[in-house]
Amino acid sequence: AQDGGTVPPPSRAALPAARATSPAARGRRGAGSSDAASRSPGGGDGWTEADWPKADAIIGNPPFLGGKRMRSGLGDGYVERLFAVYDGRVPAEADFVCYWVEKAWRAIGAGRALRAGLVTTNSIRGGANRRVLDPIADANAIHEAWADEPWVLEGAAVRVSMIGFGNGFVEMRLEGHTAPRVNADLTGHGADLTKAAGLSENAGVAFMGDTKGGAFDIPGDLARDWLRLPLNPNGRPNSDVLKPWVNGTDLARRPIDKWIIDFGWTMSEGDAALYEAPFGYATEIVSPYRQSIQSDGYAKQWWRHERPRPEMWATVLQGKRYIVSPRVSKYRLLVWREKMVCPDSATIVIARDDDTTFGILHSRFHELWSLRLGTSLEDRPRYTPSTTFETFPFPEGLTPNIPAADYADDPRAIAIAGAAEELNRLREAWLNPPDLVVIEPEVVPTAAPGEAPVKYPDRILPKDEAAAKELRKRTLTNLYNERPAWLDMAHRRLDAAVAAAYGWPEDLGDEDMLERLFALNQERAAAGR
Repeated sequence: AQDGGTVPPPSRAALPAARATSPAARGRRGAGSSDAASRSPGGGDGWTEADWPKADAIIGNPPFLGGKRMRSGLGDGYVERLFAVYDGRVPAEADFVCYWVEKAWRAIGAGRALRAGLVTTNSIRGGANRRVLDPIADANAIHEAWADEPWVLEGAAVRVSMIGFGNGFVEMRLEGHTAPRVNADLTGHGADLTKAAGLSENAGVAFMGDTKGGAFDIPGDLARDWLRLPLNPNGRPNSDVLKPWVNGTDLARRPIDKWIIDFGWTMSEGDAALYEAPFGYATEIVSPYRQSIQSDGYAKQWWRHERPRPEMWATVLQGKRYIVSPRVSKYRLLVWREKMVCPDSATIVIARDDDTTFGILHSRFHELWSLRLGTSLEDRPRYTPSTTFETFPFPEGLTPNIPAADYADDPRAIAIAGAAEELNRLREAWLNPPDLVVIEPEVVPTAAPGEAPVKYPDRILPKDEAAAKELRKRTLTNLYNERPAWLDMAHRRLDAAVAAAYGWPEDLGDEDMLERLFALNQERAAAGR
């Protein structure tokens, strides 16, 4: 962007714009030599949208900058002005490339260009990013697309989408082949899943994990030392503010034995200070970082997590355990964790504790749905609760708004739960073979008079160094990379039970599954479910 001098503009190298290629644009400043997003006429604060010259075609490779990195890469002032200029046109959480796509489409609609061809991140196919493609796809104007292609950016391998759009094209092509249409998610066959709607019966169950906003996480041995300390001056134990912690690495690889300091979302600074050792650590390690962040709430409430997710905890604590999955992972892995374990923001929490829900979510039906309706980070799928879980139509009578006890006697639920339990049992036996591990009770923390000490999950430890070496290779990611016959059979049994719960054949193809799920989604959305 160009600011009239009051704020230094971001570097031109960081802001390549789509460059016009018509003869009218030759010999004058192209779109690429200025800001493609906004400008400040006369150096004032009245920022307006940048002008692009009239052109036959707009072709370019806009900047690859994720929505969450725009402030650190471009500065708060520039980003706020960008949001103001594009308010109502580009979602604030969208990646930077989306501004080029929207602006090019608007130029075509205004008759200032005939067509556009842009290289974008492959994440444009989903989430907030996809909203800039929705009107283009609705107008049947995407005439050429490659959804997921390798690309090298500054020596790093990334994945990109390449999109051509404009009016008046008769033939549409996807991945180099003729297609009946090109949807906003850059698919062209089967159901248009971009039209899937959120279902109220799925609301309030799936959450992003806790965003700590600082180094509140601590080594397990340090947490155990603090848990054994005498009661604090307020008569309370440190177990009030210490929890085992799980992040995406724990789930996809091996547990890393981290705990987290958590003063909750209502505790005052004075009350937090009464937990002497945890607060002292946070004062030394977390406070300087939080004070350096230019946000009043961030600095003033530095002892609290940035986003402690009270809604998540209110739901999770109603059960004994919850389902957790890495937010970004090669495979859609689902794991159980006990309710006192704090999930990191790199995880997605499903606040259910029944094996039937676990089984439905681990079925091929949900896996396909989440792959198509989620987003991606490079070449790894990303699970987004609003577009994946909240749109997914569970089998009738087994939906997330129904307590598990209400369908405990349903033969369909029993069959799914049995297959899910068996899958989980077999996986756990492979991850932690009894001949390689020992199970040790977790530390028994100090307790206040009249109260029982908190019971933490047992620890799974290697028997010796040789066992530790072997266990390092036993991760869920490696297991699914290998996908041994027993694992495949367990998933097939689970898929068959879930198919029966829907009343569908076991041997449905992927597109048939998605079309049936989409039809259910539309039916329930129309019924206000």
